[in-house]
Parts: sequence; structure tokens; C-alpha cells
Amino acid sequence: MYGNSREGYELYQESDLSIQAAAATPHQLVLMLFNGLMDELVRAKSHIAGKRFERKVQSINKCIDILNALTSALDYEQGGDLALNLARLYDYCVYRLYDASDKLSVEMIEEVEQILSNIRDGWEGMSK
Repeated sequence: MYGNSREGYELYQESDLSIQAAAATPHQLVLMLFNGLMDELVRAKSHIAGKRFERKVQSINKCIDILNALTSALDYEQGGDLALNLARLYDYCVYRLYDASDKLSVEMIEEVEQILSNIRDGWEGMSK
């Protein structure tokens, strides 16, 4: 039915994620994006360390796509200065990821991870 068990597992994960996303609140969707982003940053670092440069590019691009989605989801009318500051931080992270990809820098990705981890902690704190 599926080409291999890994492919089947990936299809299962995608459908499970789709179900979760369909039932999620906007706040939960933001946290899902952050969790996916943080996982992909770890993968990008491992691709750099393993010299898998084509896969590194895919991971970095996926991270940038998620950051762009987070930026486009910001509500500037209700969020005011907070939304503007988040947009600036997301933009900074995008530029750092481009640099990290170009310079093959795990350290730059770790800087982005730290920034985004702090923001994610804030989002998680809002749900409590």
C-alpha cells in the first residue's frame, strides 16, 4: 500500500497533524507552528553537522516559511507595539537563518532557537 514503512508513518503524522490543526484554536495553532519550527531548527543543525547541505536548505526554507506564517498571523490592530516587536524579531530570525545557511553556522541557528524559545514560552504562559 505504501512504498515503505517510513513513508507510511510520515503520511500518518501528516493526517494526525491535519486533524489536530482542524480542531485547534488560533492560540493552539501558533503553538503548533512554534513546536514544528523548533523541531525543524534542530534538524537544520543536524544537517549542517552531517554535511547534508541539500537537506539543510530544505530545513532552513521550512523554518523561514513558518516564521513568515507567524508574521502574517499577527494582528497589528489589537496587538499594537507587541505585534510590531514580534514581527521585527521574526524578521531578524529570518535574516539570521539566511546567514546561518550561507555560513553553515550552527551557532547562528542556536541564537534563533534561543530567541524563539523565549517567545514560545510567552505563548505557552498565555494559555495557563
